[in-house]
Amino acid sequence: MKLKFIAFLLFPLIGFSQQNNSTPTDSIKPSNVFMLGEVIVTNHQNKDTLNRVTSKTMVSQNKMDVSRALNMLPGITLTASGPRNESMVSVRGFDLRQVPVYMDGIPVYVPYDGYVDLARFTTFDLAAIDVSKGFSSVLYGPNSLGGAINLVSRKPSQKLEYDGSLGMINENGYKGNLNIGSNIGKFYFQGGFSYLDRNSTRLSSNFVPTANENGGQRDNSYRTDQKISFKIGWTPTEKSEYAIGYINQQGEKGNPVYTGSDPLNSLLLKPRYWQWPNWDKESFYFISNSNFDDKNSLKTRLYFDRFKNTLDSYDDATYTKQTKPYAFESIYNDYTYGGNLEYNTKFIPKNDLKIAFHFKEDVHRENNLGEPVRHFIDNTVLVGIEDIYKVTPKFTVIPGVSYNIRKNTEAEDYNSTTKVISDYPSAGASDAFNAQIGFFYQLNEAQKLGATVSQKTRFATIKDRYSYRMGTAIPNPDLKPEKAVNYELNYTAGLFNKVTFQTALFYSKLSDAILNVSNVQPGKSQMQNFGEAEYLGVEAQINYEILSNLSLNVNYTYIERNNITNPNIHFTDVPNTKVMGTLEYKPIKILRLIANSEFNSSRFSTSYGARVPDYTLLNFYASGKIAKNFSIDAGINNIFDKNYCLVEGYPQEGRNFFVTLRFFNN
Repeated sequence: MKLKFIAFLLFPLIGFSQQNNSTPTDSIKPSNVFMLGEVIVTNHQNKDTLNRVTSKTMVSQNKMDVSRALNMLPGITLTASGPRNESMVSVRGFDLRQVPVYMDGIPVYVPYDGYVDLARFTTFDLAAIDVSKGFSSVLYGPNSLGGAINLVSRKPSQKLEYDGSLGMINENGYKGNLNIGSNIGKFYFQGGFSYLDRNSTRLSSNFVPTANENGGQRDNSYRTDQKISFKIGWTPTEKSEYAIGYINQQGEKGNPVYTGSDPLNSLLLKPRYWQWPNWDKESFYFISNSNFDDKNSLKTRLYFDRFKNTLDSYDDATYTKQTKPYAFESIYNDYTYGGNLEYNTKFIPKNDLKIAFHFKEDVHRENNLGEPVRHFIDNTVLVGIEDIYKVTPKFTVIPGVSYNIRKNTEAEDYNSTTKVISDYPSAGASDAFNAQIGFFYQLNEAQKLGATVSQKTRFATIKDRYSYRMGTAIPNPDLKPEKAVNYELNYTAGLFNKVTFQTALFYSKLSDAILNVSNVQPGKSQMQNFGEAEYLGVEAQINYEILSNLSLNVNYTYIERNNITNPNIHFTDVPNTKVMGTLEYKPIKILRLIANSEFNSSRFSTSYGARVPDYTLLNFYASGKIAKNFSIDAGINNIFDKNYCLVEGYPQEGRNFFVTLRFFNN
């Protein structure tokens, strides 16, 4: 099987070669961004390195999944759900329920709980990842309380272009990918295949063995992720484009057990023995932009997304039997379909006006093996208007407003004692208004200043409203949207053609926050619109071209999150301080050396105060071109073998290395 896989990846190298003097990580050019998949407010937004990760950066630092790639940006923190072995991020303190994830502007988050395991989303076929923080375009749609994340795919610019890789990760993992595209005037094709397999991750040598983990290779930490994607496009005119896309992701993973020492954590004495035999996603989409004339156009997105997931809970660490009361097999079989229309007109002088309509239906189907299937259906609609008003050549105002409504049309309850399915009491529709405005002033060619304020909302998920949380909670179908008002001041300056400085001050005030309220009934909690909170902080970034072949990037984030309603309940998973620095050196044209260091201060893991200590990581990467169409990349992560955690009781990987052979033709 592995030989066939290697042969498949190497096939495009036979008979094709092209002169190429670029370094390996420059092989994916900015022109390869699928612009139809972008959601941008201004034309300068996609040049903003505070809020965009390019494929060049992802490749050069071996960021194989979206969560690790996003962690390179200021304002974003790598987080995790340890008990579910899910990789996530926080954007200025907001989690992924409040910052939805899109692929080419199409929502891909899970219908049931609004989350998405970003480790399942590999980066091999991406051109860029865009992040909107706080002030996100109305055109994204509903639920962007704290912003939005958009994964942007590739578009070919030449008659034939390809790149790929074969690699080894430590001694028991391997990866490979191939991207191939063709642009022949009015038609283009882009396809991608990737495979990532690891038998396990290795713990730090400083890890102290526990009753549930003896150290060395982390038990039950395997993963396999395979992805196929393709896109066919037609550009009949310079300003009109039509594309059909397909993505198929198939994943499986283990779920390492809790190894901590928190006496209040129930997993200390009752560990979970979980495995996920499938985490599969399949997406079909159509995106178009039709220009009627120089001033009017219509953009369309239509999509169908299917999500299948199985969770197996076993008796013990042998992962062979399911006979205990806590053992089960849980099955999700969800799908989402919808679309949006975006009418753009420049009929009014100095104004670029967009009117948007979104519709989305989420269908969640769940059952444990041997039980009947329960159905949940939500419909969500948004109508929005956004304008770019050029007051003067240097001063721009961007207002936006939207009306959002969500209605549940089906929600079924199941009584495990009587084996009867019944309907939950009907709940009224939830609606919300969003409004925002941004002011942007170009001081001179090198300096820009901006100020924004936005009122955003998030509807409660199906899980928020209807989950019993394994018998410990009471459903609440009448949950209302939570709200946030986000403020930001930002500044960008270029100095001496060598230094770029960017910074942003931000403040968010949350109300009607959806929190888990304990002991609503003896021993049972409930999700309620209970809380008020505030998030505030600063992020900054400096890019310094020290020499023509030596550059430095440093970014810094400081954030405070205050629970106004109940200061004794702590917000989790986000450190107050994060600093990341990257030094890149090209001693000769065909060789690139990168040193990267990251510091994270201590963070809370539980609302009652358990926390993990701060940590500092040092990583090193090298890439050298060995022939006209080949390069070798190698690197070491966590050089000093730091034993650290993102969540208490779930240690991260110790020192690890990789070696990759890359091939390309442009």
